[in-house]
Amino acid sequence: MNLLREIEDLKKLTGPLHMAIGFFDGVHLGHRAVIDPVLESSRSQGGDAVVVTFDPHPGEVLSAREAPRLLTSTFHKVRIFATNLGARNVLVLRFDHDFAGQTGQEFIESLVGAAESVGGIAGISVGKGWKFGSRRDGNLEMLTALGKKFGFRVSGVETVQVDGETVSSTRIREAVASGNFDLARRLLGREFTLLGTVVKGRKLGRTLGFPTANLAVESEQFPPAGVYAVRATGAGDSWEGVGNLGYRPTVEGAAEELLLEVHLFGLEHEIYGEEIEVEFVSYLRGEKKFDSVDALEEQIARDIENAHAIFSSKQG
Repeated sequence: MNLLREIEDLKKLTGPLHMAIGFFDGVHLGHRAVIDPVLESSRSQGGDAVVVTFDPHPGEVLSAREAPRLLTSTFHKVRIFATNLGARNVLVLRFDHDFAGQTGQEFIESLVGAAESVGGIAGISVGKGWKFGSRRDGNLEMLTALGKKFGFRVSGVETVQVDGETVSSTRIREAVASGNFDLARRLLGREFTLLGTVVKGRKLGRTLGFPTANLAVESEQFPPAGVYAVRATGAGDSWEGVGNLGYRPTVEGAAEELLLEVHLFGLEHEIYGEEIEVEFVSYLRGEKKFDSVDALEEQIARDIENAHAIFSSKQG
């Protein structure tokens, strides 16, 4: 996959370019309705498809206190574009105050200018209600007018409905926050997952006989604190296991923020620094403070036994 960081990087591709533009947090069914036709048109008509997105979330720059927790970090989002959708080219544009100061027309004209040397832009696909540019002056009407001027097609994609309601990142965040993974799955069109980097922890799990991988997760939306049966993929492998999302109240120096650590069945080597994607399969219990480390050890053993039973029942 080609990860592009500047608009000028479009000159490295093979045109004409078929572009899907949006923030695409979560890469849900509504986003796929914007992106999938672009991938298909590039296959049928020739040229390169490009998914264009932004980092960080515009809310972090324009109004940090109102910025939402994300369903997917930028790295996670790019991974889904490539792995789940088959996108080969992703342009991640840095969203800062200078970028935010561009008018909508200036932004589109910069894309057109970069694409001229590779055969131009064949088409641009966006959500029908997408707004862009300083003061959100850009919209589908402006984009359509620019398409006529510069000779590219414009697709304004209608919102997708599930259960009579619009699929949105906000709706999915609410489902995840309440632990409703079934609804999140139906809105995403895939399993809800968190992506984190394995970092060194206090190794208490190893002392208890249950080594865990501690995951550093960006500001993604967490499900409720508790213990879960999980599946994890990364480092060229996959595992079933048990995950603890919480504050570790039993141990000295309990965390102030939610932490995710997973005990992966059959993992016998170090995976520090690896990116691990975790799916929450089933809720096992809430987090609690135990009277002793021995009591915690006994509970972890029961959690592992219960998780094995869940995975066995799903296989059967």
